[in-house]
Amino acid sequence: MSHLKQREEKNCLNCNALVNDRYCSICGQENLQPQESLWHLITHFFNDITHFDGKFFSSVKYVVAKPGFLTSEYIVGRRVSYLNPVRFYVFTSALFFFIMFSFFINDKDLKLDENEPAYLSKKDSIAQQKGSNIAAIDSINANEGIKKSRFFEIIDSAKKNSNNNSGSFLGKSDYRDRKQFDSLDRLGKVKANFIKRALIDKQFELKEKYDGNNARALNAVLDNLIHLVPQILFLSLPFFALILKLLYIRRKRFYYVAHIIFTIHLYIFVYIQLLVISIFDKLAEHNYLSWLHVINTILGLGFFYYLYRAMRTFYEQGRGKTLAKLVILSLSLVFFIVFFLFILLGFSIYKM
Repeated sequence: MSHLKQREEKNCLNCNALVNDRYCSICGQENLQPQESLWHLITHFFNDITHFDGKFFSSVKYVVAKPGFLTSEYIVGRRVSYLNPVRFYVFTSALFFFIMFSFFINDKDLKLDENEPAYLSKKDSIAQQKGSNIAAIDSINANEGIKKSRFFEIIDSAKKNSNNNSGSFLGKSDYRDRKQFDSLDRLGKVKANFIKRALIDKQFELKEKYDGNNARALNAVLDNLIHLVPQILFLSLPFFALILKLLYIRRKRFYYVAHIIFTIHLYIFVYIQLLVISIFDKLAEHNYLSWLHVINTILGLGFFYYLYRAMRTFYEQGRGKTLAKLVILSLSLVFFIVFFLFILLGFSIYKM
């Protein structure tokens, strides 16, 4: 409640309805004087923050300690004491990714060395590299009489082998370049459907963009993957809820949105669990704390027990049915994760 002076007028400043008490019965706005001091503004801000923090920490406590409880409370209508599920998810996921990318995920460790040999597409740069290498070797081995012609053969062989090893991502093409492909296509000698044509076109585009450098291309994909993870996880929510809807299709009182709320709270727990595992994993780098790896394994397996308890609490079915549905849900999750990984990879390459 604010400490501002109450207005004598009985019309709501927000909706102009008649106000019989301190609050408007239509929109809920407090009937106070609109002018406020800087002190009132600051205290109002801190009151909102502490109110949010109180709800956040109490909601976290229930999500972690009482699987399924918070969803049950929301569905029956007891909502004021807890953080709204959508706000809870947005805040938790934002905090999770901020902490992970700030303290636990080292961008340099994820990147590949981009100084690998490129495809033999720039003859001048290759010739220049050969010349510099020959000059260096000749100066070092002048008395050994190394022949330049033989050295060129060695360099060419090394280049080809390096390109074959590093070109797994950009791939080998049946066509020398885009010009050859377009020429054969005009002559009607290219037998490819729409999808294959799109893949070939993307392959040429990536080779031209990254000069055939496999590491640079993979780093670009990785960068796109990392930035797409939060969006893909959010988009996966309704699909996970759909699996739950199918598993509990005979339970008519659990409408689709109820499964979404259950999934939101489950995802929030996963974020918290992954954050704890990451912290323990970082601490386990010290020899005297290596035993934390065992704790992390237990925490990882504990997810299935948590999911079982959440399903039991929220859906209120017996142990046998819940275990059977847990097995089906776990198997579905494997397909579910692989499916979204392919989508994630596809979007990452598409954005390159």
